Amino acid sequence: MPKLAHFRAKHGAPSASPIDSTAAILHIDMDAFFVSVELLARPELKGLPVVVGGQRDQRGVVTSASYEARRFGVQSAMPLRTAAKLCPQAVFLDGHHELYGQWSDRVAAILAKYSPVVEMASIDEAYLDLAGTERLHGPPLSAANKLLREITSATGLPCSGGLGSTRLVAKVASEQAKPRGLVWVPSGSEAAFLAPLAARRIPGIGKVTEAALKNLGIETIAQLQLLPLERLEETFGRWGTALYRKARGIDSYEFFVDAEAKSLSHNQTFGHDTNDREQLQSTLSHLCQKASKRLRDAGLHARTVTLTLRFADFTTITRSQTLAEPSDLDAVFLKPIRELFSRSWNGSAMLRLVGVALSSFSAGSGQLDLLDPGRREKLERLARTTDRLRDRFGFSKLQLGGSLTRRDTRD
Repeated sequence: MPKLAHFRAKHGAPSASPIDSTAAILHIDMDAFFVSVELLARPELKGLPVVVGGQRDQRGVVTSASYEARRFGVQSAMPLRTAAKLCPQAVFLDGHHELYGQWSDRVAAILAKYSPVVEMASIDEAYLDLAGTERLHGPPLSAANKLLREITSATGLPCSGGLGSTRLVAKVASEQAKPRGLVWVPSGSEAAFLAPLAARRIPGIGKVTEAALKNLGIETIAQLQLLPLERLEETFGRWGTALYRKARGIDSYEFFVDAEAKSLSHNQTFGHDTNDREQLQSTLSHLCQKASKRLRDAGLHARTVTLTLRFADFTTITRSQTLAEPSDLDAVFLKPIRELFSRSWNGSAMLRLVGVALSSFSAGSGQLDLLDPGRREKLERLARTTDRLRDRFGFSKLQLGGSLTRRDTRD
């Protein structure tokens, strides 16, 4: 399991933070990710304006739109009914968020092959530090090109990338590369690359800051670069210092490698509050299986299981139990989860969310004294087989009996 990449704020004067010429930060951004995943099952829709998020007459908002739909002004977070007016010929599809998570996990597994430092910034974008990987994958630009090609060939999903000396420059570069492109910003050319772009292209600049900059006559990054630090700090306070850095491609954040993840968790928020025991128990089984698979994929064992329940009034409780020995098997974790659930829920209270978390990690196998050797061997063999099938066909295509109900409609 690669170490998780985190970031922390830099301190000190802007001039004290020169850009590291040896850095090679790659930002990967999946192109119209939700739409692209849907098109894997509906290839006949390729080339058509497609909107994901619901039907054209519903009150929801657009989750994602194909580039063909974007040409008509359709954007994410736009009301579906507005999108239908702008692009009446568009095909509207309901979202399948669990499916998107599965494909995101597949992409993340590919990313982990290229760098020990991977930060999943969201379900469809990530940062990698390629410094020090030259012996395995070649120079950063070559590795970035190879990685983009592997993602598309292995998953069928289009993606874009930005390669630069800082996270900020890499992110802006990937935006400029869309769709299906790769933009490299050589070290030392960050300010020149950013200069012709609109100020709003700088990550972190929203409508309020954009309006304030326009009041100062600033619309491009080149104009922002001309403002002295003192003027920016006078106008924006500490945010002015960040703007000074960002306009020159200097991150306000830097990578650092922390410890391994402290826990793995999966939650399920229900569309409607429920006290259906069968639904709740099957959902907990499903979540336990997902967490267990991630644990095995990481080569870890866990000793503590945690149950989360959120009630209709938003009251949230967590209950934990520590096992006698660490494990990575679904059945071992599911037993205490069911016991915790039985003790924590009165059988009638309405629930809006349930969650399962695994923690207290260790590498390598525990003794698993809770199971006799024969049963342990069978469970391990079952886990290996189901993992291989899920990697090939998708997690939800194969479920253990405890996560299935008569009303199960999961994809």
